Amino acid sequence: MTGVQQTAVLGQDVAPGFASARERATFGTPPGRQLISREFVLQHQRTRIIQALAEEVVDKGYRDVTVASIVKRAGVARNTFYDSFSNKEECFLAATDLAGEEAMRRISEEVRAAPPAWPERVRAGLRAFLAFAASESALARVFVVESLSAGPAAAERYERTVRAVVPFFRVGRRGIDHGESLPETLEETIVGGIFWVVYQRIVTGRPDQLEDLLEEVVEFALTPYLGVAAARQVAAPVPA
Repeated sequence: MTGVQQTAVLGQDVAPGFASARERATFGTPPGRQLISREFVLQHQRTRIIQALAEEVVDKGYRDVTVASIVKRAGVARNTFYDSFSNKEECFLAATDLAGEEAMRRISEEVRAAPPAWPERVRAGLRAFLAFAASESALARVFVVESLSAGPAAAERYERTVRAVVPFFRVGRRGIDHGESLPETLEETIVGGIFWVVYQRIVTGRPDQLEDLLEEVVEFALTPYLGVAAARQVAAPVPA
């Protein structure tokens, strides 16, 4: 299976548990002035509620967020909230789904557009992930930080995403002499380390610094497969 095919499998593995493309596409986007259907209005309200929850989570942490605070920030009535979600947890899970799907969409687009060599595709995917976490820091916090303490369902979504990314890195074992001798859990360790870097920057209030870490993160991810020198060469900034 090629790197492109592996990326496609990655997207297929993750997508079923995430929100619909329609919900993803409307995140943070106001409706147009054309005649719009009730379904579109409801979907837009749902997206506003999810965004409001994400922003509340940033301010207070998941456990201290209430339905009342979500609807106040979203500017909707309480019954509008309950038209879409049965409770706060369901809304939170929708936010984690949206975060995961949007991150995967951006990563897949960047990987498909990158040069065909696997190391270059890794660099492209990591660049997209760090850019997503920096630009959508509220959603990123919901998924990368708060999911770990928001209950079993949220934690399971987080773990499923980590597992889904692992096969993409495992492709790096092919075509290298020592591929079979690498530790079985290497890819889980790499993915976990990348998520940990994002976690640390978010919880310390520095998501804007994430894109500056691209070179370091790429070198970390590629060194076990390519060696230090080759990994640094791939990780180095691309000349303008």
